[in-house]
Amino acid sequence: MDDERREELRKRRERQLQKMAEARFTVTHGLLVAFLTVVMILHVLGLYLFTSGFLLTRVVLDDKSECGIPPIDLQSSYTAGSYEKGCWHPKTFDKAVVIVVDALRYDFTVPFKPKNEADKPRHYHDALPFLYETAVAHPERAILMPFIADPPTTTLQRLKGLTTGTLPTFIDAGSNFAGTAIDEDNLIAQLRNASKAVVHLGDDTWHALFPGHFEPNLTKAYDSFNVWDLHTVDNGVTEHLLPLLQAANTSKWDVLIGHYLGVDHAGHRYGPDHPAMAAKLRQMDGLFREVMDVIDDDTLLIVLGDHGMDAKGDHGGESDDEIEAAVWLYSKKGVFGRRQRQPTEPPANAKLQSIAQIDFVPTFSLLMGLPIPFNNLGAPLVEAFIGSKGVDFENLARVYRLTAAQIQRYMQEYKQVRSLDESATAHPEYLWGLANRMWELTTEEPMDAIKWDAMFTAFYNYQAETISVCRSLWARFDVPSMFNGIFVLTIGVVLLGIYARGIGALRLALSPGFVKRGGLGLVLGSLAGYLLGAFITPIPMVQAMVFLAALGGSVGIINVFYKARRSLVWPIPNSIWAWVAVLFTVSLSLGFAANSFTIWEDEILYFFLTTMGALFLVSSVRQEEVIDRALGCYHSILFISLGRLASLSRLCREEQMPYCFSTYYASSTSSTSSLWQLIIPFVLAFVLPGIVKQFYQATNSYHHSAVLWLGIGFRTALCLGAVFWSLDAADDKEIFGPAASGTLKTIKVMLAQIVLGIAIPVGYSIYAWAAPFLAIQSMSPNAVSTSKITCLSSDKRSRLAILGYNNAHGSRYFVLVTMWTSAIILLQKPMGAGAIGILLWQILSLLEILHANKLQDSAIGPTTLALLGSFHFFKTGHQATLSSIQWESAFIPLKTISYPYSPILIILNTFGAQILTALAVPAIVLWKVEPKRKGLLAAVGKAMATHMLFYAVVSLATAAWAGWLRRHLMLYRIFSPRFLMGSVVLVVVDVVGIFFAVGGTRWSFLSVGDVFGFH
Repeated sequence: MDDERREELRKRRERQLQKMAEARFTVTHGLLVAFLTVVMILHVLGLYLFTSGFLLTRVVLDDKSECGIPPIDLQSSYTAGSYEKGCWHPKTFDKAVVIVVDALRYDFTVPFKPKNEADKPRHYHDALPFLYETAVAHPERAILMPFIADPPTTTLQRLKGLTTGTLPTFIDAGSNFAGTAIDEDNLIAQLRNASKAVVHLGDDTWHALFPGHFEPNLTKAYDSFNVWDLHTVDNGVTEHLLPLLQAANTSKWDVLIGHYLGVDHAGHRYGPDHPAMAAKLRQMDGLFREVMDVIDDDTLLIVLGDHGMDAKGDHGGESDDEIEAAVWLYSKKGVFGRRQRQPTEPPANAKLQSIAQIDFVPTFSLLMGLPIPFNNLGAPLVEAFIGSKGVDFENLARVYRLTAAQIQRYMQEYKQVRSLDESATAHPEYLWGLANRMWELTTEEPMDAIKWDAMFTAFYNYQAETISVCRSLWARFDVPSMFNGIFVLTIGVVLLGIYARGIGALRLALSPGFVKRGGLGLVLGSLAGYLLGAFITPIPMVQAMVFLAALGGSVGIINVFYKARRSLVWPIPNSIWAWVAVLFTVSLSLGFAANSFTIWEDEILYFFLTTMGALFLVSSVRQEEVIDRALGCYHSILFISLGRLASLSRLCREEQMPYCFSTYYASSTSSTSSLWQLIIPFVLAFVLPGIVKQFYQATNSYHHSAVLWLGIGFRTALCLGAVFWSLDAADDKEIFGPAASGTLKTIKVMLAQIVLGIAIPVGYSIYAWAAPFLAIQSMSPNAVSTSKITCLSSDKRSRLAILGYNNAHGSRYFVLVTMWTSAIILLQKPMGAGAIGILLWQILSLLEILHANKLQDSAIGPTTLALLGSFHFFKTGHQATLSSIQWESAFIPLKTISYPYSPILIILNTFGAQILTALAVPAIVLWKVEPKRKGLLAAVGKAMATHMLFYAVVSLATAAWAGWLRRHLMLYRIFSPRFLMGSVVLVVVDVVGIFFAVGGTRWSFLSVGDVFGFH
């Protein structure tokens, strides 16, 4: 009994010690996550400071134009103040029908004229002839012109410009999916002030901008972001539009707005050169003919595009195809004309010149008898006021004087609000004075057409010069904020570098101090900033709070470093591999100072990774152990070969042409995959789980839950994903007919939801509750295995082997990487899925290379993973451009926009490669290590900090170069998008690396610790 009692006490004591060790581990693990979170906060604060000074904004004035208060004395027999006759100018129309065809590019509306024999017709050519034919046949009734949009060419920003007449600033691009109501003066508000009944049909973006401004009983809004749906919105708009145009219903409305989305969605889904685009354009052509027939003489018909689209059907940037939309004005009155100075000039044609989109605002206002919105900077359309004979220069001069006067009133108010120096607007002021002195002559001497033409030119010159000045004013950067942001980012890089490479064994021991002092510094700094901004200085409060919070958090961390200074070492590379990691990181960062380097970043990364593979091969050849030498060489060659295979997937950006050939889609003018690419998901489904299985079997770790997940769950998710993309192609090609589209969509959504259900809930359940992938096997006493530990049995006649012992941590953790791989593969196009599959294989090969070369503690592993993630970002069909974002990925498992899931899906699609490599960072430390090795958690923290350091350096570099090159011609085309990409990637990697990778190791450590104890 005494022996049994002692054994029971011993076991109870062991359980208590195990629980205490588990509790210590949980606290230590939590402190590590908390400290890395403090670092992430510093990154976010630094990025905020820089972007607040770099992404340009303008002051929005709250002033409103009023009907009875014209901006200048009219000096004519016309009396202002009557909506019935026209506020500032006699109105021409009582009603208006405005049809917005989203992404209606100008060349969709004009005949195709080949420039050479190689120039062949596209599907979109000559599919919409009505607008051009009418403008040519009846120039007094119709005007067709290129309609130039200001970038960014996103729908919400274009609608702001079309209704307010103001110029955009770069920061507005980020609000395309957060449509806040427009507070400044605009056309819709002016129509409401005039008691006009405005009906809207179509894109629901209008309701986000103008809530409560439309007739509730007649207005019908539709979801605007389901880019896979080509017909629902268009059919719905037409269904309600045509009845409202009938004579019996025209009294119910004054302005009718229909916003069609089919052309835009066809471009996003297929690209412009596709039969679906031709069908959509023909549908619009028939609609315009029908609408033109039913409107009366007092109704103005306007058809316009808010932006264009590039060769793949995307938009958002500033290429010619993206900014050149079309605008068509039609009236049965025959009041339009072309400006003709000499009788000998050739007849006017449909494309006389282009106009800016903001010119729509004063044109529409004056034609409808409304005040021009206060913030407008556009000019009236000459053809709308020159008269049918093209000689009414008096009317043209008067409307340009009115518009110029409103602009002058706005500029005077803006100068006071911004306290602008008089020199900033000196030249426009001179032109304004000159034009007014010319106007005074109208009361002193007779005026003929030539003098009125000169008058018009004078006011036109003032408006054009003011636009130029405003562009320069709104391109003024807040340099102090930018500098503060770079300063905070630099401090973050230094602190993270010291933590990752200069602490050593003290890493986890300092975590409590980091968290306490860093967190306290953040709080105290933000409080000091609040007091400073509120009571002491004119510095904006938010800016002061952010900067001092970042400074306080940094000081807190530095204080901990200072106290442990005797144990710190300078984070200077002490090995050839460390120098290689620094060389590649610094080289990449310095390269972003050149636009050509940034444009060809994908090829640069391929060169870096190939060079890295060659260095691994050289190192592997020099290994002493035969098994290490063989594995290192094999996987180095495999790593290089897989990189070459991945490089075949390309999506060229415009600046790379003609030296790049896109393979990601069916063609350079398509947004769909080639039919042969549908083989890729099926190949992945049958091959990829087997590849991962081979790596597990090589360490005898393919047991229990590993079989369940890799053999069944992972493979099933990939197979269902392959079926999804086959059904998607069938839907695109309408193999089962248009009537089956709704059924196919339902089936696809169900399949996608099942895949994500297997990948995340089921996958996490297996990962969280699975035991280590171990098995016990009886062996002869003389048996030897590098992946087993043998224990002598009591009879000494056999040995028991624990299979998978040497990779208990690595095999257990890597399940987390494969889970997210199955989800990310589903959200990629077939070619992108192949790139992600190759990436997973390369990650496993890299783990073997690092183990064979004994580099698991080196900075080269996390750095190579970062280079891999950046490289495969491009191989999944993305570029550092807004137009390459694959918005349709939000609708793979969903039928409509759903927050926060839709943005998460887009992030997984866009940054899937970087997310996977961040998740794989702990595997560098855990792969093929004995479960009883000490310091594994500290090593995981070190590796993750190194990985984050790479992205922090890149983000700092792109910010610094964007700030330095802020006046560069290619700033908004190349440097700004690359900075924004670097910023978003840094935050995404921080979140994934801290909470999903380091945070996810908890289950793996607890599972292995329950069997072998905590160390």
